[in-house]
Order: sequence, then structure tokens, then C-alpha cells
Amino acid sequence: MNATTAMTTSHFQLSRNAFGRLTLTTAEGEVFEGVVPVRAFPIQSPEDGIGMVHTDGHEVAWIDRLSAVPAPIQQLIREELETREFMPEILTIASVTSFSTPCTWRVLTDRGETRFVLRGGEDIRRVGPTILLVTDSHGIQFLIRDRANLNKESQKILDRFL
Repeated sequence: MNATTAMTTSHFQLSRNAFGRLTLTTAEGEVFEGVVPVRAFPIQSPEDGIGMVHTDGHEVAWIDRLSAVPAPIQQLIREELETREFMPEILTIASVTSFSTPCTWRVLTDRGETRFVLRGGEDIRRVGPTILLVTDSHGIQFLIRDRANLNKESQKILDRFL
């Protein structure tokens, strides 16, 4: 998409400027350079409740449901979110060095294989009935969307820490 192309919803237009930053134009014609999308519920409802926030920190537009906006705007928003958000999803727990902490976990994520250090059991938090967040020693958060979807060996390892 070039810098002059604008995607329109009934409430606003969204485009990228010459510097690659998002520009939002309201239905009233007010222009906001450098807006960023922010998910209200990034883990439990990532497709619902997205605020378009100006560089001054004020919300300038709200999207109830991402699927309700035209596909080109969805694409712009998703691209921007991908550059800002980093939360790999754990698909398999391959091994742990110990069942006491701190220990090193070797995992397969949706972004590839990695290792990280788990400092303590408190670094595994329940976020919902099936969702867990695992925080490594550097503060990087890994998502387990549904522990029931992990293979049996991964579930056994995880159960030792819960």
C-alpha cells in the first residue's frame, strides 16, 4: 500500500504515511499522525476491543470487533500489532533441566524452538480457565492458550510446576 492510499470504515480512514506510520482521519476530517492500535484484552479476546491511540496517549477511535472493519484496514492493524506485540505461544515443552526452580525450559513455540529460565512457580500465571502465561527470567511472556492442547509429556511437565 502506498502512502496516499486510505482505507475507510464508516467512522474513520486509515493509511500509512511516507514514513510508514499509521495516519487516522476521522469522519469529521480530523487527522492523527502516528496512531497505534492497542488491544484491550490481548490474551482472552484479541479480536475484540481495539483502541487506536494517538502519540499523546489519547484514544482517537475504537473498534469493537476487528472482523467488522474492511479487510485492508484489518491488515494494516494486524501488521502494526505484530511489530509491537511479542508473545510466543508454547506448543510443546520439550524438556526442563529440573523440576525445582530456577530451571531451564526447552520449548517449541509458534515462532520456533527456544530455551528460557523459569525463576519460580509464581512465574506461571493462570489468566483464564485454560490460558497460562509463563514469564522467563528476562520478563518475556510465553502464552499457553489451552493446556489441554499440549501433548501428554508437555502436560506432565507443566503439572509438576502448577
